[in-house]
Amino acid sequence: MERRYFLKGAALGTGATVTTTLAAPAIAQDSRDMIIVSTWPRDFPGLGTSAQRLAKRIEELSNSELRVEYYAAGERVGAFDAFDHVAAGEAQAYSGVDNYWKGKHQAFVPFAAVPFGLTYTEMDAWMKFGGGQELLDEVAGEFGLKNLPYGNTGVQMGGWFNKEIESVDDFKGLKIRTVGDGGDVYAKMGASVVALPGGQIYENLISGAVDAAEFVGPYNDFYMKFFEAAKYYYWPSMVEPGAQLNLGMNRAWWDGLPTHLQNIIQAACNEENSIAMAETNANNGLHLRRMIEEHGIELREFNDDIVQAMYEATLEMTEAWRAHSPLAKRVYDSMETARDEVGGWMKLGDIGYSNKRNRVIGL
Repeated sequence: MERRYFLKGAALGTGATVTTTLAAPAIAQDSRDMIIVSTWPRDFPGLGTSAQRLAKRIEELSNSELRVEYYAAGERVGAFDAFDHVAAGEAQAYSGVDNYWKGKHQAFVPFAAVPFGLTYTEMDAWMKFGGGQELLDEVAGEFGLKNLPYGNTGVQMGGWFNKEIESVDDFKGLKIRTVGDGGDVYAKMGASVVALPGGQIYENLISGAVDAAEFVGPYNDFYMKFFEAAKYYYWPSMVEPGAQLNLGMNRAWWDGLPTHLQNIIQAACNEENSIAMAETNANNGLHLRRMIEEHGIELREFNDDIVQAMYEATLEMTEAWRAHSPLAKRVYDSMETARDEVGGWMKLGDIGYSNKRNRVIGL
């Protein structure tokens, strides 16, 4: 696959009208239409193919009681227009990452990713057993939506830079593409933040309209060919550690579904949540090696001074994020409790084990 799959109609919402109707051997007598508009381009490895797989699986599991039509970004509406389209009842669902909707409500952001926030494992525990889903129901409910997690990007990279970042001063005046609360942190550090849909990053980076851009990680970034536009690939992402993907559904439509169809959608989301993370983990190492060996990118690590500055900016901004509303405060407080409790265990469990294993075997 090439970057052209990503750019084909992505994010602009004009011109393209390609749809996918997911066929089945037989259409149920009492079938219902389910139109999904996506924030991801068609056939884009990882994010796009995961959303398409989810759409197909919902129809399969429902034995075509739900007839699913999937529209990639730009085929029906632009990536950043998906939320309003579904909230207005013009489609039944969107697939995307909810920090895109920061301007709608600050409390959406923790259900995607926040600076110094949750990894996939911590997020999954919070959503299922730490009160996260119930809080997401409250936030989405204010906009007539019902949202369910269906995947995660896993720990992300810090992004692509056209110069080495050696000190906090190097962020001053830097034009960087990012979204969500990470943008607030970079702005606090003196950067100029540019919010762009994924399909517009490459052109802006290669033209110099932006100096740096963070998107996801090696698997997705490889197919975007960001290595053609910037040489230095920084790690880790402290401002967007592991973004949860959500299926946002029109609440009135969801409430009108019989229980068994609601259960089928929930089951398909749970299934894809696991598959998407496994797929990403299986591909990140492979594509990182390819970019290093075949395209000569240079890995760089954010030094401790930079990470400390990011954290201090995060602490300052967190108070502003909480102050948005009582609901935002409850969401951020709950998320941080999950981070401390689950993260505390992870320090001894997965992280403790993998650190010692890797040291012994030489990784």
